[in-house]
Amino acid sequence: MSNKKSDIRKGQAKGIDWNEVRQRLENTQFSLDHGKRLTDADKRRILKDRANVAAREPEKKPESEEFLHVVEFALAYERYAVASEYVREIYPLKEFTPVPCTPPFVLGIINVRGQILSVLDIKKFFELPEKGLTDLNKVIILSADGMEFGILADAIAGARTVAVGELQTSLPTLTGIREEYLMGITKDLTVILDAKKLLSDKSIVVHELVEI
Repeated sequence: MSNKKSDIRKGQAKGIDWNEVRQRLENTQFSLDHGKRLTDADKRRILKDRANVAAREPEKKPESEEFLHVVEFALAYERYAVASEYVREIYPLKEFTPVPCTPPFVLGIINVRGQILSVLDIKKFFELPEKGLTDLNKVIILSADGMEFGILADAIAGARTVAVGELQTSLPTLTGIREEYLMGITKDLTVILDAKKLLSDKSIVVHELVEI
């Protein structure tokens, strides 16, 4: 019995041609149906084939991959992204009005076709160190469940699709981004921000409206 188990394990290690095994069993059944007598060698081969089939592990089906569509943007030589489902539009920052008595991360408010929106500087919101030159000439307007505001960007890199399963939760070199606002980091070190949690944080919304 131990020899048979050893043979099975060897067959599994080498890799078994299951189509060939199936064909041999079918041929044997055909021979039995037509009255052909089997030799002892035939019987041993049949037992081995049946044992291999019985010991075969079920094939694992690949899990369906989940993907996330994001809008990627540059900010002071860093790469960030947010899920595209929360991006209402990209708006050029031509002018803005500072609002007194607001947190340092609130740049001010802008008028987007008659709608007043607050604009958030995520570098200051996450208390990230200032790096390199920055133009801050784009505003990504985020929207969900009636909440809307803009976040600053130097440039829009475009849309892309990332595999959710490949996202890292954090990096040792990543500082400042609080965990609750981090969705993950891609292999090319693009930081995916959790736009939904940003939008649900009422502490960053400016409620005071100012004439522009």
